[in-house]
Amino acid sequence: MVEKKIIVNHLREGLFPVPGAIVQLILFIGVTGLGIYLFAKAVYHRYSYVKLGQPVNLGGQLKKRIGPFLIEVFGQTKLLKDTKSGIMHLVIFYGFIILQFGAIDIIVKGLSGHPLPIPGYEAFGLLQEITVAAILLAMGYAAYRRYGEKIKRLKKGWKPSLVVFFICGLMLSVLFTLGFDRIREGLEASALAPVSSLIASAFGWLSPGSAVVLYGICWWLHLVILLSFLVYVPQSKHFHLITAPLNIMLKRQEPAGRLRRLDLEDEEAESLGLSKIEDLTQKQMLDLYACVECGRCTNACPASSTGKMLSPMHLIVKLRDHLTEKGAAVTGKSPWVPAFVFGEGSAHAMKASEHQPGAWSGSGTTDIGPTMNAQKQSWVQTDKKPEDMELVGDVMTEEEIWSCTTCRNCEDQCPVANEHVDKIIDLRRQLVLMQGSMPHDGQRAMQNIERQGNPWGISRNDRVKWVQEMDQQGQQCVPTVQENPDFEVLLFVGSMGSYDNRSRKIMRSLVRLMNQAQVNFAILGNEEKNSGDTPRRLGNEFLFQQLCEENIKIFRKYGVRQIVTACPHTYNTLKNEYPEFGFEAQVLHHSELLDQLVRERKLIPSHEVKERITYHDSCYLGRYNNVYNQPRNVLKAIPGVELVEMERSRENGMCCGAGGGMMWMEETAGKRVNLARTEQALEVKPAVISSACPYCLTMIEDGTKMKEVEETVKARDIAELLEESVFGASAQVPGSAVS
Repeated sequence: MVEKKIIVNHLREGLFPVPGAIVQLILFIGVTGLGIYLFAKAVYHRYSYVKLGQPVNLGGQLKKRIGPFLIEVFGQTKLLKDTKSGIMHLVIFYGFIILQFGAIDIIVKGLSGHPLPIPGYEAFGLLQEITVAAILLAMGYAAYRRYGEKIKRLKKGWKPSLVVFFICGLMLSVLFTLGFDRIREGLEASALAPVSSLIASAFGWLSPGSAVVLYGICWWLHLVILLSFLVYVPQSKHFHLITAPLNIMLKRQEPAGRLRRLDLEDEEAESLGLSKIEDLTQKQMLDLYACVECGRCTNACPASSTGKMLSPMHLIVKLRDHLTEKGAAVTGKSPWVPAFVFGEGSAHAMKASEHQPGAWSGSGTTDIGPTMNAQKQSWVQTDKKPEDMELVGDVMTEEEIWSCTTCRNCEDQCPVANEHVDKIIDLRRQLVLMQGSMPHDGQRAMQNIERQGNPWGISRNDRVKWVQEMDQQGQQCVPTVQENPDFEVLLFVGSMGSYDNRSRKIMRSLVRLMNQAQVNFAILGNEEKNSGDTPRRLGNEFLFQQLCEENIKIFRKYGVRQIVTACPHTYNTLKNEYPEFGFEAQVLHHSELLDQLVRERKLIPSHEVKERITYHDSCYLGRYNNVYNQPRNVLKAIPGVELVEMERSRENGMCCGAGGGMMWMEETAGKRVNLARTEQALEVKPAVISSACPYCLTMIEDGTKMKEVEETVKARDIAELLEESVFGASAQVPGSAVS
């Protein structure tokens, strides 16, 4: 009995007697120092790769950034868009923060024999054990989601699963260290240490000496796993643990989706757009290392969901792999630490896959399965040197680049603030401005805009004809700026409103409502030009800047201070991109104006419109400019309307398929995006599918025709519905609404 007490007293002084403790301390310092060194080396090598990018001025604004940073990082707001996954990550995120104190306590106690001097130490121990158990449950659920539910956006294989083994091994080492610690100290079972007490009871037959040995093994195992995980983190997707908070802190402060202005007069510029990985800014490179490969972007992407080759997640991952491989080749710094263990490996490039354009092999309304499989088959090892590889062709295919609708649903879903669209547009700029490569349909639209100011190539002198054709009896007042020089609001009609027969009806309704509300407005008539949105999104920055300068000159000529437009694409361009070129005015979308006029009682919707209506959110109105409530307010103000929401609506609304210049190009792969979106709308059994965008209305209307329901389900703009309620169906002017 005395001998046992002596042993226990020795054990409380540390793992071993003094000489052994010194050896252990030396080993601890050596192993920990090596782990930290390897970690720092791996981080530094990747930092050196990022330094190859173009410098970028982030503009400081720390006070402006700190609030959103704290909310996103510590509130995990983006992760909670998927509630179950978000809760799982919350448990792991805060669990690891809590367990850092426990890890320090275990290390200190193993070296000195004394725990940290923490008040309420037993309660602290209980919190540690509960946290470990919660993390183990969360990791079990994570594994189940990947391999049980088989969620398509999550990658399968040993690499994605390695973190599960790391974290579970780390958690189990904590529990067994605590359990054997109770045995070696001869502690009784306690409700404040439920898991470790259970382990101690299970191994209660061990002698104190055996418990010391097992405690030492588990203590070292915990340390080695912890340090191995530390070294592994920067060499895997889990580098986001470090880069994601930084990426969120440094994310753009300007309007969402604003594209980088190209200096077209820079005679020293070797290239325009994105031709090589070094053309990315250092912030864009940080995006690549912040990616967690969760697949939320791809899951939301309309191109991925309908069988196109584009996958936003794979875009980031492929660029990241290429940056790492080329960075290693250029700097001579291996990305793998220690290099002799992992080897240098070979570069990766795209190869032709079995993905067949034109064939929809998915199931249901949308399905990312075909795209995920095609990307997996296509990204393979190659004998090419990273320095000799081209971004377009070797890393990204033209098919991928031209599939993007620029809807930004990928960016809205991304939990680490990655931006995908700007990289795709820069790749398009390289193709268009430097290689003269663009799909034929898009090229024809560009030529028509350049020659006649509209995508159809109709005479620019016919731009104002819509006024006479839509108001043959001359009942409406639609003055030009020359006819009403004292106008307060410029109605920017746009190409769709001027030339497209269906969109002219929307414009007719809007004009009638503005006259009813006595809005003092005017139009530019034949002096109006294309806003430049389509050329810019298709990569023709030169044509965009030309149109921008010409429009600004006209705006200044007539002293334009307030603009209203029915096109969200024009609205976004005038509001968020023209200011960078020296023009600022109050820009309103017609949904904002109509909402304002209804609230001010200048428009009174008194006639019932007994329709079951679902509203489709325009990406450029919603995700780009956060205009979600105003169009819904207009619809809710109409008596008789039953407004129902689609499963994917508001921030998570799916694109109609027309953005990014896709309005003017044919889809040749997979399922048509507008068909998928129409099917989603039809699921709520509406009589009317409403929108506030001429592009969306056209795509949805085509979708109802493809589904052969155009006779029973109508596509109508909110202005048309409001007009019917304000004036009554019998008082509508012929041609002002859908016939």
